[in-house]
Amino acid sequence: MRFPPSCFPSRSTSTVRLYSPAVSHGGRLLAGLLVALAAVTATAPVSAQSPGPTASPQALTLARADIAQAGAQRAIAAALAEAEKNGWVIAVAVVDSGGELVAFHKADGAIGISPSVAIGKARTAALLRQPSKNFEDYINDGRPSFLSTPGTTPLEGGIPIIVDGQVVGAVGVSGAHGPNDSQVAQAGVGAVR
Repeated sequence: MRFPPSCFPSRSTSTVRLYSPAVSHGGRLLAGLLVALAAVTATAPVSAQSPGPTASPQALTLARADIAQAGAQRAIAAALAEAEKNGWVIAVAVVDSGGELVAFHKADGAIGISPSVAIGKARTAALLRQPSKNFEDYINDGRPSFLSTPGTTPLEGGIPIIVDGQVVGAVGVSGAHGPNDSQVAQAGVGAVR
């Protein structure tokens, strides 16, 4: 949808002009509420909107450590070795602390759903900062509302990577089933600790 220039307040005046389909269809109450909201927002003190010019850069940013590509590849190699030793055909994913994919491998013969599930398990472990099995247990113990948590996979097989007390990523495995997936993921995590 493209908005006409009249949607945006002019810097040279103190009035706010609104363009809204609601106004053209008799929604004058909505338009009035929007004007009131714009007026309140425009008159709010600057200190409530930002820390101000005297805030130090450290007060404005957070540092976070994430697994590097080399660490992710090492985790995948260790997980694949553990799976091969046990005769399991898997998919393995490594994500950073924010749950974003860093590295992935699907072994020949792994079933089609395994890649998505492995990524989901890793993302769940990273975002919740605990093994995905704990999330599965919450649901199995009578807390089905946890199923509505966005972006999570409540299945065992995701293990967070913790370095110096900080979650830097997670390993997720699918294809070996339940505790076996966790065993393989733990092997991957152990390779980078």
